[in-house]
Amino acid sequence: MKVKSIVLALGLLGSAAAYANGTAPAPAAQPTTPQTSAQWLERMTDFTRNASAYRDPKVFVPWANAVTEPGFYTQMGVNMMEPGNWYRMMGSMMDPRSLNNYMQFADPNMYMKWMAASMDPNFYTALMTQFADPGKMMRWMMMPMDPNMWNMMMQSMNPGMYMKWMMAPMDPRLWQLAMAPMNPATYTGWMNASMNPATYGSWGTWMNPASYTAAGAAAPATFNFFDPNAWMGMATQGAAQPAAAGTTAAPANAPATAGTFNFFDPNAWMNMWNPANYAQPAPAAAPAAK
Repeated sequence: MKVKSIVLALGLLGSAAAYANGTAPAPAAQPTTPQTSAQWLERMTDFTRNASAYRDPKVFVPWANAVTEPGFYTQMGVNMMEPGNWYRMMGSMMDPRSLNNYMQFADPNMYMKWMAASMDPNFYTALMTQFADPGKMMRWMMMPMDPNMWNMMMQSMNPGMYMKWMMAPMDPRLWQLAMAPMNPATYTGWMNASMNPATYGSWGTWMNPASYTAAGAAAPATFNFFDPNAWMGMATQGAAQPAAAGTTAAPANAPATAGTFNFFDPNAWMNMWNPANYAQPAPAAAPAAK
């Protein structure tokens, strides 16, 4: 018996050490689309994820099914009585990831998805099937006798609910939320999110310096606002322009002409008074009479 107790104790210690070292088995992956009313309410009150139902028609269909269920609103009433849910929702508003959540509406790919859904009969069929579901109509009719409805009403008479609200000023979660505006990491996180091309979806490539360079070219195709070399390159003389067809090439020892006017190049200013720049091309010879 004593040996069994020692083996059991060693087994418990070993399992505790495994969990402490992070070697415990990982939990099962949660589905990306919420499955219950509570999961939908958790997402819709999270400002870092609550726009997902409107960006993708495939997510909009289960969302429409959830918000037309009576259980969605009874669960909403229960959640509103919990102070912690309000702390979490207001904290998500200050999360820099909320910028990424809403800036995705500027992604052209999102509108292409909705355009394709508007021409897909399966999309309309999925929505109409939900609205015409007899079981859903029956659940709305039976809502006054739903235990979840009575549970929500009984929560208003629960002294523990009022005690939570009375103790809210001493809740560490509320103090953590109040200290967030004084945390410098909040503002640096917003700055990093605003400068991250991934925040803006596919149209965020305009912030990528590589998108301003022509394929196979060493010089930017257009002026790159984010490239310091582009700013410094304004003070250098441009490359010589190729001679036009039918004209005499410039001598080898002639200075290179700038592709555009270089404000910082004195030679460009002096070249403004060069008469050769204002020479008119010779008129074309008239065709000989036959």
